[in-house]
Amino acid sequence: MLIPYESLQALDPDTLENLIKEFIYRQVEDLNISQLDDAKMTEAIALCKRRLAKGELMVEYSEDDESVAIKDKEQLLKP
Repeated sequence: MLIPYESLQALDPDTLENLIKEFIYRQVEDLNISQLDDAKMTEAIALCKRRLAKGELMVEYSEDDESVAIKDKEQLLKP
């Protein structure tokens, strides 16, 4: 189930930021980036928030394992 961006706005700001950080850390691992300093993390969080607002990234709730994750829209639309 996809969670609309408008619903994300109702979340506690810290909750949304932690969800975004989890997404960023997963990307860092996938890309084998060794370090992510505070400035880069702040920049990455802002970019994710913009991409969520534009609909380029989406939040998916998995009913199977009761988890929430940010995913690229194109990844979700692949057959």
